[in-house]
Amino acid sequence: MKIAIASDHGGVNIRKELKSLLNELGLEYEDFGCRCGESVDYPDYAVPVAEKVARGEFDRGILVCGTGIGMSIAANKVKGVRCALVHDMFSARATREHNDSNILAMGERIIGPGLAREIARVWLTTEYQGGRHESRLNKIKKYEGN
Repeated sequence: MKIAIASDHGGVNIRKELKSLLNELGLEYEDFGCRCGESVDYPDYAVPVAEKVARGEFDRGILVCGTGIGMSIAANKVKGVRCALVHDMFSARATREHNDSNILAMGERIIGPGLAREIARVWLTTEYQGGRHESRLNKIKKYEGN
């Protein structure tokens, strides 16, 4: 599995923790920034990651900002992306099993690094169940014109 990861200035610390987790899990990843301590615009990081995931260049993406809200809104503008904003373990599992989410968004000002690592671990290791959920995803794909 190949992961694209990025954050704005509000998610730099958790992004570092998540890169450590990706190394521990032996997953290939590319870090798309940000590489600064000053304020930056989250769409400049969310959209490129979302486009790469939507094109199939990466299997999944992880985005972090202060709340996760901005990143998830921006990523979900890209056709083919199912970005889930997650701050708990149950949602991390459910969004993979039921929604086949391909991007995970989290907020550094909402959760700490330990919980972020566990959420990401669950999200990365949970498989999509398909079955009854497939018709729902097909409705989304139809709306998007896929």
